[in-house]
Amino acid sequence: MAEAIVSFVLQRVGDFTTQEAKFLSGVSHQVEVSQTELQLMQGFLKDADARQGEDARVQIWVAKIRDAAYDLEDVIETYGLKVASKKKTGMKNVLKRFACIFKERLDLRKIGAEIENITAKISNLRMSLQSYNIVRETREIGGASSLQSFERQQQLRRTYSHVIERDVVGIEDNVKEIVTHLVKEESCLRVVSIWGMGGAGKTTLAKQIYHHKEVRCHFNSFAWVCISQQYQVRDVWEGILFKLISATKEQREEIAKMRDYEIAKKLFRVQQGKRCLVILDDIWSIETFNSLKAAFPLTCEETQSRILLTTRNEAVALHADRNGFLHQPQALNEIKSWELFEKIALFGRVDKDSGVYIKMKELGMEMLRHCAGLPLAITVLAGVLARKNTVNEWITVHANVYVYIRRGIGPEEEYAGASWVLALSYDDLPYHLKPCLLYLGHFPEDFEIPVKRLTQLWMAEGLVSLTQGQGLGEAMEDIAYHCLSELMIRCVVQVGETGSIGTIKTCRIHDLVRDLCLSKAEEENFLQVVNSSQRNEAISPFSSSMVTKAAPLGKVRRLAIYLNENHTLVPSRYEKDDHLRSLLYFGLKEWRGQCKRLILTMFKDFKLLRVLKVEGMNREAELPSEIGNMVHLRFLSLRGSNIKRIPASLGNLICLQTLDLRVEDSWLFIPNVIWKMKHVRHLYLPFFHRLRVCSKLKISTLHNLQTLYPVSSSNCDLNDLTGLTNLRKLSITLSSPLENLEEILKSTGSTLNHIRSLFVYTDLAVTGSTEQVTQIVSSCRHIYKLKLEGPTAELPRELHCFPNLTKLTLRRFFLKDDQMGIIEKLPNLTTLRLEQNTFNKDAKILVFSKGGFPHLQFLSLFHMSEVKEWRVEEGAMPSLRRLSIKYCNGLTTIVDGLRYLTTLRELSIEGMSSTFQSKLKAGGEDFHKIQHVTSLVFG
Repeated sequence: MAEAIVSFVLQRVGDFTTQEAKFLSGVSHQVEVSQTELQLMQGFLKDADARQGEDARVQIWVAKIRDAAYDLEDVIETYGLKVASKKKTGMKNVLKRFACIFKERLDLRKIGAEIENITAKISNLRMSLQSYNIVRETREIGGASSLQSFERQQQLRRTYSHVIERDVVGIEDNVKEIVTHLVKEESCLRVVSIWGMGGAGKTTLAKQIYHHKEVRCHFNSFAWVCISQQYQVRDVWEGILFKLISATKEQREEIAKMRDYEIAKKLFRVQQGKRCLVILDDIWSIETFNSLKAAFPLTCEETQSRILLTTRNEAVALHADRNGFLHQPQALNEIKSWELFEKIALFGRVDKDSGVYIKMKELGMEMLRHCAGLPLAITVLAGVLARKNTVNEWITVHANVYVYIRRGIGPEEEYAGASWVLALSYDDLPYHLKPCLLYLGHFPEDFEIPVKRLTQLWMAEGLVSLTQGQGLGEAMEDIAYHCLSELMIRCVVQVGETGSIGTIKTCRIHDLVRDLCLSKAEEENFLQVVNSSQRNEAISPFSSSMVTKAAPLGKVRRLAIYLNENHTLVPSRYEKDDHLRSLLYFGLKEWRGQCKRLILTMFKDFKLLRVLKVEGMNREAELPSEIGNMVHLRFLSLRGSNIKRIPASLGNLICLQTLDLRVEDSWLFIPNVIWKMKHVRHLYLPFFHRLRVCSKLKISTLHNLQTLYPVSSSNCDLNDLTGLTNLRKLSITLSSPLENLEEILKSTGSTLNHIRSLFVYTDLAVTGSTEQVTQIVSSCRHIYKLKLEGPTAELPRELHCFPNLTKLTLRRFFLKDDQMGIIEKLPNLTTLRLEQNTFNKDAKILVFSKGGFPHLQFLSLFHMSEVKEWRVEEGAMPSLRRLSIKYCNGLTTIVDGLRYLTTLRELSIEGMSSTFQSKLKAGGEDFHKIQHVTSLVFG
């Protein structure tokens, strides 16, 4: 990972020196020399990274170069920001200004010397490369020991068609489905792809299909080949050809004399002439498939031959055949997990009626939770326990379950566990994605990670840059999202919740992938996780005991701290760590410690922090003025914390990209200094906030702003939106009537035209709000999401002409009953939420007309007490898949029209009367209306 870190540092230093060149002019030569030294080092870092695990000296060398790169960035940025802030202050006193200039010259000499010292360290490290036998990156695998280790892994990863797993559960339906596609006559399908994360059972499934009776009867010839990461195209083609023609010795000798294109042509014709099934196991990249495909009749209509491939990369599966069939193995459920586990671990050796079996099952079920349905993990764990005959031995494994899943039978079995299989996916990542994946180790186990927050953190840490874009003017947020998508395509990150337009809202990682992230992060000193429940020290999640970890190689740069009730916020070993760049807290809601310790430690010593996340802290606290010294901060979130004071020194944080002040106290005073933060991209203010003086919050200088939540008509001049043309998400609070609204909308037209998500909240006390809300909404014609809250009686008549609107939320809106006709004509609406008095008290009947809501997929009715009757006509909502009804006490029975909604798959009921719910259960009088629904959930 040193390769990634050095590359990122070079990029950031280059960007910073370009942007702040005038403040670094006195040390520009030293900066250039240091950059040159790092660039000369880059070519060797790939080999050094690969050899860390084999040579402790190399590991120390890598830690030193990593720290030197970070130190260089810290020194240059600290000085540049310091000089910039002083020159922008503009001192009036001439003598003071001369004194300042004199000090700047002293600082200049000091900073120049520091840069030269760091450069000398880097140069010395580069000169020592030969003594460590580290070589410049080439296409070959570097070093004899690296090659031996790599070949050992490749040998163990090689699969053979004749080796069939006897312990297989839960894939019968999958086998049947895939076999049906393979043997289908007159099909344009040529390739069937099985894709998923390492250990998901792709090869096991492929073997079951390969040996299936129907497959054996349908095809004439068969070939199975495992594609190593260092494959030779000719060797692969030869191997397949030998198997398909059952080559004799003479034929093999003849083929050996052929040129590559002749072998490809012969293999192509063999597959044209008869029905062949070729298994390509473990294809890692599109490039690999493209290099092999010339030998396969993928576009020939007359061929009956088929390819079945397995891959960890969804992009490979999609690329192989646009008409192909894709299958992703799903995690085993609790029942199937136990069935597989029991087959291997117990295999009938314990009486099921005995107390021993009952205890072993109890322990086994608890341990299986850590496997999360991953077949490889279950198989490894069960294989360990198959050798343990007593309950006490099972208890020992239970206490150290992660260690056994990762290592397998024992530490001497280097490749027996699950970790090295998953590590192959990590090793295959491009260098710029590796730190992005490891960063996910910050988050607790089973944590649903908000994608927007994750991408903001990546940006703040400098893990994504504009150079990674496609040259299409993409924003940093788009590039970060593409990085996450790539990790998902490679099956190391899982999709969580998706939004109304298909964007990914949350993501998560498998427990074992998280373990891999923490293990690699520990090796690279990329991240330290401190679990306060474990003696308030950093504990290895892989240690078989509660022994404190050894001190990491190099300086600690990132900390994730999991708190419980009474522990200190910063462990003593990290209190004076002035190189810390990132500090993320989890569990603050339950924490009951002393806030003064937070204040004294965090803002006194951690001046190089780029990221500070203090969310959900219930204890009352104030931000001290010293926060203004943390000038490197790019990300600051106090969301949900009980913060009572925000100092004016917050304006010193000119590097901030994300500022989240949605604190517990909604009436927090906000200092009018945010206008200084010209790099801020995402600004979240308390829903209600006040200024200390009678003025308007200035935001006109925030030209990079993309998210503004919320802006109040009483505290802000909406004309300030005029120049914010990058704004995409806007929340407006109409706390007082707007004067000259037409002029405001005219001047801000270019900004509002770019808005993609709009939330307008209207105070109950504001008169004439309906017209103003409709005017604002009508000015944002390209929105995808619209949320309106507050009394507004009518919607804009032209709303149905909004081409992109896919999600609409109405709350406490008190609409007239005739407004439903406008909503149901929205052509692309997929999500509709009607909440808490959406309609006025006279609208007692809610009617969904025939042909209305043609693309609606999700409908939520929440606290709609005003509705006494609901009608759904045949032909309404023909695409509805999910329906949620909560606390609509006016409804006494489910609507008859639900039987027309044949696409409905999920119905969620909560807060409804017991009579209402009982009618929907099997045997109830309304069950026939919803019996076609796949999932019925009662809250």
